[in-house]
Amino acid sequence: MSAHHIIPLKTLLSTTFALVVLTVVTVAVFYLNIPAPFDVVVALLLASFKATLVAMFFMGLYYDEKFNTVVLVFSLLFFLVFVGITLLDTNFRDAGINVWIP
Repeated sequence: MSAHHIIPLKTLLSTTFALVVLTVVTVAVFYLNIPAPFDVVVALLLASFKATLVAMFFMGLYYDEKFNTVVLVFSLLFFLVFVGITLLDTNFRDAGINVWIP
């Protein structure tokens, strides 16, 4: 087990500044009117990058044991697999049947 690492204030402030800048970029991308499938891709890429910064520096995974990073990555992969399996079912649902109205 590794010792507790104190993250320098300079790193925390620069990470905070990067998150603020990326938030401004996210809002600016909203007003660019990117075509339909690509706007979601750009938004998800920006959100993923911001989440990576938070996990690495605010949660301390950058300085922690790599096993904790592996656990986080695999839990996210399992979540994506389960959501993907659920979304596969949406193509086969019949929207025309309503059993609650006689």
